[in-house]
Amino acid sequence: MDALNHFEAQILLFIRENLTSPFLDFVMPKITFLADHGWFWIALAAALLVFRKTRKTGCVMAMALIMGLITANITLKPLVGRIRPYDLLEGIELLVERLHDFSFPSGHTIASFEGATAIALTCKKRYGIPALVLASLIAISRLYLFVHYPTDVIVGCVLGIAFAFLSRFIYKKIETKVKENKALKEAQ
Repeated sequence: MDALNHFEAQILLFIRENLTSPFLDFVMPKITFLADHGWFWIALAAALLVFRKTRKTGCVMAMALIMGLITANITLKPLVGRIRPYDLLEGIELLVERLHDFSFPSGHTIASFEGATAIALTCKKRYGIPALVLASLIAISRLYLFVHYPTDVIVGCVLGIAFAFLSRFIYKKIETKVKENKALKEAQ
C-alpha cells in the first residue's frame, strides 16, 4: 500500500503544482463543504421525501446514503485504515481542516454520487445532469484539497453509483410487491 500511496501522492503533487489558482483555492473548499458529513445530500433526500411527486427519488437517495454510510464510513475506512495524503508528505498546507478518520474510500464522493445518481435514475435529465456535475466537482475537490488519493475518489464514485442502482432496484421490488398486495386485496 505504501508504494501505491506514494505514487498517488505524486499525482496530487502534480495537481498542487500545476492546477491550483487563487480562485480555485477559494471555490474548492466551498464545493467540498456541500458533502461534509453528507449534509447536503441528506437534506435533499429529506426534502424530496416530503412531497409525493418526489418521494421515490428521496427514498432511493436515502437508501443509497444509508448503504454508503454503513459500507464506507463504518466498515471500509476503519478496516483499510489508509492514512490521508497530507499525513504522508510533510509541509502540505491545507485549505480545509485536518480530518481525523481514514482516507479510503472518499465518503464525500460516495454520498455525492449516491445522491446524484439517484436523481439521474428517477428524475428528468435536466435534474440528473447538474446533480452529476456537482458530484464530479465534489470528487475533484477532494483531490485538489489533498485530503484523498485518486483511488479513494474512484472507488467512491463506483460505490456511490452502485448503491444508487441497488437502491433503485430494491425500491422497484418493494413497489411491485406493494402493488401486487393492493391488487390482491381489491380482488377479494
